[in-house]
Amino acid sequence: MKIRWRIAQAFELLWWQRYLHTKDEKSYLIWKKNYWINFLNEIKDFCQTDENSKILDLGCGPAGIYLVFDKNEIDAVDPLINLYEEKIPHFKKANFPQVHFFCDSIENFTSSKNYATIFCINAINHVSDIEQAVKNLSTLADANTKIIVSIDSHKYTLLQKIFSWIPGDILHPHQYTLEGYKNLFQKHGFEIHFEKKLKSEMIFDYWVLGMRKSNYSPKNK
Repeated sequence: MKIRWRIAQAFELLWWQRYLHTKDEKSYLIWKKNYWINFLNEIKDFCQTDENSKILDLGCGPAGIYLVFDKNEIDAVDPLINLYEEKIPHFKKANFPQVHFFCDSIENFTSSKNYATIFCINAINHVSDIEQAVKNLSTLADANTKIIVSIDSHKYTLLQKIFSWIPGDILHPHQYTLEGYKNLFQKHGFEIHFEKKLKSEMIFDYWVLGMRKSNYSPKNK
C-alpha cells in the first residue's frame, strides 16, 4: 500500500499542476471560495462556525476550505504542502496569514488544540494507512468537535472490489462503498449525525458525512 500511496501522491501533484496550468490565479481563487461557500451551505444544518472557532483542515491541498475562513484560527495539514508552494504559482502560504500550515500526514499530525470543527474534504481515501488516519482523526477531536468528511464512494460493490485489486483510480489508494466508509468511522468511535449526497456520477457518488465522537452528548453542544 505504501508504494501505491507514493504513486498516488506523485500523480496528485501532477494533477494539480495540469489542472491549474491554464487558470488565472485571481479568477480561480474567487471561484474556489464560492465553491466552498456553497459547500458550507450544503452542511449548514449540521455545521456552522463563528469567528472564535478553531478549525482544522486535514488534507487541505493548495486550495482547501481554509480559503473562506479569514477570521478564524486555522491549522491546515497536507503532506504535499511544501511541494505545492514550490511548484504551483496559485498557492503561497504568505497569502493566508491566518492559517498555520503543516507539512504532515493525516495519520501522523498531532495537536493539543481543541478544534470546534475538523474538515477532511476529499482526503481520507488519499492516505497511506486509512485505519491509522481515522484513528488519529478521533485523537484530534474532542467530545464537542464536529467532524466533516467528504468522500467519493463506490455505487457498485463489484466495481469497488475490482478497483481495490487493480489501481484503476490511481489518485485514491483506498476504495470503499458508502457503507464501508461508515463502518470504518463507527469502528473507531464516531457517530454519524448527518449525511448528504452532493453529486452522483457513473461509478461514484459524492457524499458528505457529519460526525461526532461517541462520547458527545447534547448538553455539550
